[in-house]
Amino acid sequence: MADKPSAIRGARIVGERYARAKRQQNPEGRMPLFDHLRELRNRVVKIALAVLVGAAACWAFYDRIWDFMQRPYCQAVGYCKKDTLGHSLFYSGVMDGFYLHMKVAIIGGVIVTSPIWLYQLWAFVAPGLYAREKRWTYLFLGTAVPLFGLGVYFAYLAMSRGLNFFLSMSSGLTAFFTADSYLGYWIAMILGFGLCFEVPLFLVMLNLVRVVTHERFKKWRRLIIFLVFVFAGIASPSPDPLTMLLLGGTVVVLVEVAEVIMYLNDKRWARNHPDEFAELSADELSPLEAPEPVEAPEPVEAPEPVDADSAS
Repeated sequence: MADKPSAIRGARIVGERYARAKRQQNPEGRMPLFDHLRELRNRVVKIALAVLVGAAACWAFYDRIWDFMQRPYCQAVGYCKKDTLGHSLFYSGVMDGFYLHMKVAIIGGVIVTSPIWLYQLWAFVAPGLYAREKRWTYLFLGTAVPLFGLGVYFAYLAMSRGLNFFLSMSSGLTAFFTADSYLGYWIAMILGFGLCFEVPLFLVMLNLVRVVTHERFKKWRRLIIFLVFVFAGIASPSPDPLTMLLLGGTVVVLVEVAEVIMYLNDKRWARNHPDEFAELSADELSPLEAPEPVEAPEPVEAPEPVDADSAS
């Protein structure tokens, strides 16, 4: 009987030969439409199972997670105390407590299992990309994830200020926030700040594909900065000026960093793709290339005469 290491080695050799034979039959790695749909279904099922497992694990730590999510509200109202009016969130429906547990667990499961479902999405897309496109994707993900995390951090800092603004508009009335409405506010702040922090990366990606150059960016800098603040005001659900300034000012700093990257990238592009007519003045005509010689036409034979008797 063969020992275990030799059996494993033999199975690996058979697998490599099978894969090599499949590549020879289909060198471009093309798949029919139904195979793509089947692959997408398998990836979606794996993502759903991973999120469910993560949500089940987060359900066990619901109290700690909810305390962390509720902290900005406690800072806004001064302190949190259970069953105290104005210092605790509440729900009115019979099933609202169960739904709140479920939503918090799913949010935690999505965050905890993010490496798994990001890998599943990448495994579905990667076979159709060239090596150069894969490198750009690595760069994009390696930059987008930290920027989104930075936006989440700033959102967490700005939540209590936004709640303070809303509480100041109560005009002497007691504000009662439901847990569901606060959770919606929390998610909107996280997503709004996270997407705003992706704006500089979006500009750099447009520059890399030569859609936006540094010269064009300089002409429209004031408008772009104004649009950044407009987008910050739309993305942030809190209309207080401190939150908008915190979000817009930070994004503007990142946009200026993106401008430096665009400037350096345009310099590199100019070195690799020199302009033949860069030294010509504005009123100087560019030289024309000599036209290619045209071959003489071949002589056409005279048509044969048509006999009148045969034509009739």
